Order: sequence, then C-alpha cells, then structure tokens
Amino acid sequence: MSKNVYVITGGSGGMGKATAELVGKYGTVLLADVSEERLENTKQELATKGITEVYIQQVDITIKENVMELAEKANALGTLKGLIHTAGLSPTMADSKRITEVNLVGTGFILDAFLPYATEGTSVVLVSSMSGYMPPRQGPYVEVLKKPLADNVIETMEQFAQGNPGAAYSLSKLGVQLIAADQAWIWGQKGARINSLSPGTINTPMGRQEAEQQEQMAQMLAITPLQREGEPTEIATAIEFLLSDAASYITGIDLRVDGGTIANLK
Repeated sequence: MSKNVYVITGGSGGMGKATAELVGKYGTVLLADVSEERLENTKQELATKGITEVYIQQVDITIKENVMELAEKANALGTLKGLIHTAGLSPTMADSKRITEVNLVGTGFILDAFLPYATEGTSVVLVSSMSGYMPPRQGPYVEVLKKPLADNVIETMEQFAQGNPGAAYSLSKLGVQLIAADQAWIWGQKGARINSLSPGTINTPMGRQEAEQQEQMAQMLAITPLQREGEPTEIATAIEFLLSDAASYITGIDLRVDGGTIANLK
C-alpha cells in the first residue's frame, strides 16, 4: 500500500516545523525550503522527536522547474495526502516585487505542479495571513490575484502596491485566500480539498522580526481579544485539522487563527 506523503514548503520555519511534528505521525514528510542547511537542521531536530520518515529538498518556489521537481519527488515517495504551503516573505524581508513573486506567483507554481498528483482525500492548506483582510475585497486587483500565473502579474500588482512592501504583502495574502476559494472546484474534481489559513501575530522567528521592525504589529497585538501572541503549535493543530478526514467536507474557505484580531477590527 502506498504511503501517505505530506509536503511542507517553508519546512524549516516555525510553522512548517511545528506542522511536520504533527503530520509526521501519519506518514512520510517532505520538507522544502530555500536553505539546505536549515532543512538539514530541521530534519535532525525532528528525528530527536521521533519523526524519522523525513525527506528534504532545496527549493526556490519562484523557479517553476524547482517546484516541478518537488512535486515529482513527492509522487515518487507515495500518495499526496497533504500539501502545506507555508513558504513566503513578510514585509521586512524583501521589496514589493519580490514579495509578490514569492507569495503570489510561488503559490501559483506550487498548485499548478501538485494538482496532477491530487487524488481522493488529498488536502491542501495555503498559509495566508490576517493581513489579507486589510485590503478591500473588491477592486480591480481581485481578478488579477486569482490568476497568479498570468503574464505580467508582478508588474500589474506593482501598480497597486506602488513599491510598498506592506501593501504588496497584504495584497499577496489576500490573493492566497482568493486562490483557495477559486480553485476549490478544480481540486474538487479530483476528490481533493483546498483551504487557506490566516495566522495572526505568531511567536515565530519571522513574526519576531516583523514585531521588532514594525510598530503596527504591537498595535495589532494590543487589540487582539486573547491578549497574546499565538504559538506555532496553535497554527499546526489547525492545519492538522484541515488536513484530516475530520474536515472532509470543508473546502474553499479561509480559517482565521488570529486570536480574534480581525473580528475586533471589523
């Protein structure tokens, strides 16, 4: 019988690692990230926690060939049970064009490459962000965001982001939510599900970097009803649920795991 395979992009990050700890109990884990060194360290760390069926692959998700190779490797390992896409750049990590390229176009490449391997029971979770709730959900960019692999999408989105990394980030994360809803039908034709998940302020290395460099993060935390940051494990358990058969009739949604921040903004 073919083994269940769980692919995690951004696999050496806080959320990716926490998710690997949980899904590693159910099958083979394939971690992808840009840094081979961080992947090796994560693999060793997981081994100390009893998660030993772990493979790694260095991937730049903005290079189509890299992503295709990742999908082929996953298929060679077994049946695609879970695709967890956590890879992305936050506002302090790159300029606006690169953020759009990684967060939006990269998501398009991932979904395009893995769709052929989806089967009955496959579940996809795209990690978005509560920042995706900041831009209005109507506007000329909405249809652009749903087609991340369209020609000139980076240049088109730059007209809306106007060189602002924060705006590019929020728009790209709105895009991730819109894509999950938009693609529910085509994944459903395979018996597969696709959802997005929007973390709030989370205690990860990336989250800490943003908090140190952006005053707005402290303001968001101050209005969060639960009055604290979330932990990577709290994202991972929500992902675990969306991947599981317990969520077998849930597709095309965005699940906010933000301590109530967005609810308190509305």
